[in-house]
Amino acid sequence: MAAPRVLFRRPLLSAFRFSSGLRNTIPLPPSPLRVSVSSVARSFSSSPAIQSPSKMPSTESLVELAKGRHSIYKLGKESPVPDSKIEELVNQAILSVPSAFNTQSTRLVVLLHQEHERLWDIATECFETLVKNGTVPEEVFKNQTQPKLQGFRNAVGTILFYEDPAHIQPFKEKFPTYKDQFEPWAQHTNAMHQYFLWIGLESLGFGANLQHYNPLIDAAVAKQWDVPTDYKLIAQLVFGKPEQEAQEKPKKPVEERVKIYGRL
Repeated sequence: MAAPRVLFRRPLLSAFRFSSGLRNTIPLPPSPLRVSVSSVARSFSSSPAIQSPSKMPSTESLVELAKGRHSIYKLGKESPVPDSKIEELVNQAILSVPSAFNTQSTRLVVLLHQEHERLWDIATECFETLVKNGTVPEEVFKNQTQPKLQGFRNAVGTILFYEDPAHIQPFKEKFPTYKDQFEPWAQHTNAMHQYFLWIGLESLGFGANLQHYNPLIDAAVAKQWDVPTDYKLIAQLVFGKPEQEAQEKPKKPVEERVKIYGRL
């Protein structure tokens, strides 16, 4: 079985190269990428050097990126950047997001344009099967599910987030004291990849929303894009041109959610 790849409309470098056994990933160093939100600039550099605190992006930049992240469901196909910028951002997620014990078990598959549309056609076909066998009422599918799936299809692309359980197993054996923690830790790092790419895509001018149609679509997706069947699909990040204003959601009081002790 061929290894999963990052799929683009036109030939571009893959975010991963797989050696024999499909397990060892070699990230390809991307070129520097600069993005902005309003007047905030953020540099995604491919340099392996560790930055000193004086050269790190400002806290204000991070906060503005976080504040700009919202779930946008009405998305269009017009992309604000070339596909290469999306690839560079994805590469930086793989290179920069930490993982417990440096396991690096997260795997990403990027689907753009026609490949993205095929993903949501697959999801629709899966639901149509459920309608035929009576699992999902036809009225619910036509009035609720189908419009949502079509909305996702109208976007530019989707990033699929996977975890490779076979890659985690050796760490369980090497560190038996923590063997029950490696899978939760893998979920943590996967979530960090999701957040990194969500705010990164927002900074490029995209709107995005996070979906979880796994495990319904898992087998068909694995077959379509040669994903190893033991990979575990965690989430799908849909992105495209935002065609609606973000809606603020109510926030619980900070005082109920944060406690600080020893503050000077």
